[in-house]
Amino acid sequence: MPLTLQIEGGAIQDIDSLYAELNRVFMAGEDWQLGPSLDALDDLLHGGYGALAGHDQATLVWRDIAHSRAALGVDATRRWLQAKLDGPGHFNAQAITHQLEALQRGDGQTYFEIVMEIFASHSNIALVCA
Repeated sequence: MPLTLQIEGGAIQDIDSLYAELNRVFMAGEDWQLGPSLDALDDLLHGGYGALAGHDQATLVWRDIAHSRAALGVDATRRWLQAKLDGPGHFNAQAITHQLEALQRGDGQTYFEIVMEIFASHSNIALVCA
């Protein structure tokens, strides 16, 4: 039987609530939760645990995606990048500064766009934007 999952985009107000929603959808019944990490999201989508365990393919319906796009847009991305700069030594400050400058010029990726790129890289997940 095909697996269909549904993200409630209206529940997403910021990056933390994105991961809360991802955990609700993908990690229900697990004794651990996905942390707020793009690498962790990428790993999750490879499958093998959570809701994807035992499924080669899945359809993910992302309801109210326009709300999620706005919530994870320029402002949320700027805060995320600035928080990385505020923790020196943990991240490549020069690369993050370039990302922040590109975002401020209007040609950098938002967090939402990065998330969509990660989903698009997983052919086992059919994303339906609703």
